Amino acid sequence: MKIGIGYDVHRFEEGRRLILGGVEIPYVKGLLGYSDGDVVLHAVSDAILGALGLGDIGQHFPDTDPANKGIASSQILKKVREALEAAKMRVGNVDVVVIAEEPKIYPFKAKMVEMISGVLKIDKGLVNIKATTNEGVGAIGRLEAVASYAVVALQEGTNS
Repeated sequence: MKIGIGYDVHRFEEGRRLILGGVEIPYVKGLLGYSDGDVVLHAVSDAILGALGLGDIGQHFPDTDPANKGIASSQILKKVREALEAAKMRVGNVDVVVIAEEPKIYPFKAKMVEMISGVLKIDKGLVNIKATTNEGVGAIGRLEAVASYAVVALQEGTNS
């Protein structure tokens, strides 16, 4: 078994769509990033890459490469899944925490689980999403940013 942890944070920006866990969430701002800024999928991708010993998404999807400009984070996660398959490993489970004062994440958790499990080609029961606030502290507490942590456990073998 291998375990990886991922973390990401992005600032809010006017005029952008808010994408979390591959799901568009109605909100007045989105997250600033070279990609779509999806901190949930970035954290999950980094956790998988870390467990595989393959570095991080910044190495694989640098913001210096024009091909990555505006890329959907679901595409990043798909490519990470392909690296997982090439390593002959499979996901044992994914545990995610989203840290945001706003918007409320609960109404979108099931869609996020469906999206992540679909891209990773795993059972929905292997994906867990939690949400918390930062109790008004720091940039997240001031409604300036959203962050996410993810932990994954990988096992030898494939999902098919």
